[in-house]
Amino acid sequence: MATLLYRLGRGALRRRRLVVALWLVVLVVAGLAAATLRGPTASNFTMPGTESQRALDLLAEQFPAASGATGTITVKAPADGQLATPQGQAVVRELVQQASTLPGVVGAVDPFQVGAVTPNGRYALVQVQFATGGDEVTDDQRTAYEEVGAAAKAQGWQVAPGGEVLGGEPEIGSTEALGVLVAAIVLIITFGSLVAAGMTMLNALIGVGVGMAGLFALSGVIELTSTAPILALMLGLAVGIDYSLFITSRHRQNLLEGLSPEEAVGRAVGTAGSAVVFAGATVVIALAGLAVVNIPFLTVMGLAAAGTVTVAVLVAITLQPALLGFAGRRVLPRRLRSTVNAAAPGEPSDEETLPVEDRSGFGFRWARFVIRFRVPVILVSLLGLGLLALPTPDMRLALPDASTATVGSPARVASDLTTEGFGPGFTGRLAVVVAGDDAQATAAAVPQVAAMIQRTENVLAVAPPQLSPDGRTALLGVVPKTGPTDEATETLVHDVRDAVSGVKGAEVLLTGATAIGIDVSEKLSDALPIYLLLVVGLSVLLLMLVFRSLLVPLKAALGFLLTVAATFGITVAIFQQGHLADLVGLDSPAPLVSFLPILLIGILFGLAMDYEVFLVSRMREDFVHGDTAREATISGMGHGARVVTAAALIMMSVFGGFVFLEDPIIKSMGFALAIGVAIDAFVVRMTIVPAVMSLLGDHAWWLPRWLNRALPNVDIEGEGLREHLEEDRVPARV
Repeated sequence: MATLLYRLGRGALRRRRLVVALWLVVLVVAGLAAATLRGPTASNFTMPGTESQRALDLLAEQFPAASGATGTITVKAPADGQLATPQGQAVVRELVQQASTLPGVVGAVDPFQVGAVTPNGRYALVQVQFATGGDEVTDDQRTAYEEVGAAAKAQGWQVAPGGEVLGGEPEIGSTEALGVLVAAIVLIITFGSLVAAGMTMLNALIGVGVGMAGLFALSGVIELTSTAPILALMLGLAVGIDYSLFITSRHRQNLLEGLSPEEAVGRAVGTAGSAVVFAGATVVIALAGLAVVNIPFLTVMGLAAAGTVTVAVLVAITLQPALLGFAGRRVLPRRLRSTVNAAAPGEPSDEETLPVEDRSGFGFRWARFVIRFRVPVILVSLLGLGLLALPTPDMRLALPDASTATVGSPARVASDLTTEGFGPGFTGRLAVVVAGDDAQATAAAVPQVAAMIQRTENVLAVAPPQLSPDGRTALLGVVPKTGPTDEATETLVHDVRDAVSGVKGAEVLLTGATAIGIDVSEKLSDALPIYLLLVVGLSVLLLMLVFRSLLVPLKAALGFLLTVAATFGITVAIFQQGHLADLVGLDSPAPLVSFLPILLIGILFGLAMDYEVFLVSRMREDFVHGDTAREATISGMGHGARVVTAAALIMMSVFGGFVFLEDPIIKSMGFALAIGVAIDAFVVRMTIVPAVMSLLGDHAWWLPRWLNRALPNVDIEGEGLREHLEEDRVPARV
């Protein structure tokens, strides 16, 4: 693979104008396709095969008028008892009339007719039924709904439209651009050259532009969840910058060794590019592997992010060499350009002014320190990660509800007002669908079902049934005493299903946004151990191919598990338990979003393998060329520490930029990824890995002969390329 990429890099540099032109054409075409073919994103998280989804499908088939999105308008009078007066009732009925005539609304329910008024006569709930699902409600319809009740507000009443219909797409603003700015600063400091930093950033931005445009172009035929494009943007930016950074760094090193720009870029793509391809492949495989858990919206999220990572890899090994060709030796700091200009292509300088390798840098000094105190370093690191992981067993999963929305947002205002007047259960009502073979069977089953549910612990009220026009299907509202993400509500869902399972003559199904969230969370929790086992097994196999070793892959897999456990622990402590929540701008601690753990495992796996490959591949390269295990470990850390540090800081900056978004889902994703990268890069890969490698010594590279013969040689460290260059009598070292 290294030889093939070497030729690709040289070819891209020779035909750099053509390569740049082709990528710009791809970017323009993808942009035009996105502008013309882009479809809406979905904010719901459905789960085919669950009881809640079967109930929704049944409603859509037999009772379509009740299958659309619902809204709840909470009304608060200026004083107690005002709803009991004729004037107060007139205000509410006018509001109901206004809501029922909104575009896209089937009808609104008068709270006085159904008893949705508090005993103190100050709060009322107006149920609004839309004709279509929440994702099909247009922006104009949603805006009109949010503005309902203007006349009542003018009279001093509080009117707060809420409900699932307010769910919308998270917006990308200027705050996450701070992460990109920090990444640019890190690149400038790392390279000491504006040309190198700007070229690396430009390369990554073109790649992410192509990837995101292609994703939006496909959104017209594939249903994307609202978080899928943001996840793709996160990863596309982070890996795009990192992959370009790795290749540019090796290219600069080759230039300093006296190689011509063409030869330097060829060898950079052949060696560092091989690691980029492998690292990108691990990320893509991990993300595409989300399809194994058979959860449609998660599969789409994984494939969307995998697509942008694939584009980032292709851009890094083709467009980056072309841009480096335009830059020439200007990718080096100004003070070093004259020294390499004095050297003939591929030969050392006659004046011997080329810089001698400096082994006094921080990476070399850190490696020597870690190796000297390897046992205490390992113990302290394990203890620290263990302490961080302590909250992990307390982790709870749920889909977010309005009570965790940003303070001051319409959804949060409505939720808080409803909780204030009626209690938390009214913000997460359940819906029970009763479907018989005929109207008589349904009519006979409904009283039984209502009585069984009313006797269930933690049920506050059961609303009167709504019947379909043919009488075959009935819909009952169930109000819990606790909120949507409360553990007691989760227990209630199971208790209700158990209670009505024995009803004869009709099918009884429990659904509603709360039940859907619980079903999705449980399905994801069940899939988590399977996916974790798949990822760990995959990491062992892939690293065995790369490093021709048994112990190195096992060490890498155990390090990955430490990273995941510690990351989960910190995220639970802040986002679920509320410790230091103000530091991340979190208004309301809540259970973690259901898909965060499984998504985090997939992404961190790929990124962890990135750092493992870039550090340990250099250790293996030096070991197989005669260095002792200790010397190889120091050399690998010394050469890789600066680049891996820069790469990790860039990843943390890009991911951390999304913490400033108001959406709690995106905020938690950005935080967990940023913290996970920090732990894996600085604690696991740059501290525990060299300590363990020095402890293992030569045994780290042991592999049974039969297994060595059976495994294909992927040549990640460029050994085949080295032999090819020696045959061609190219005198410089890769």
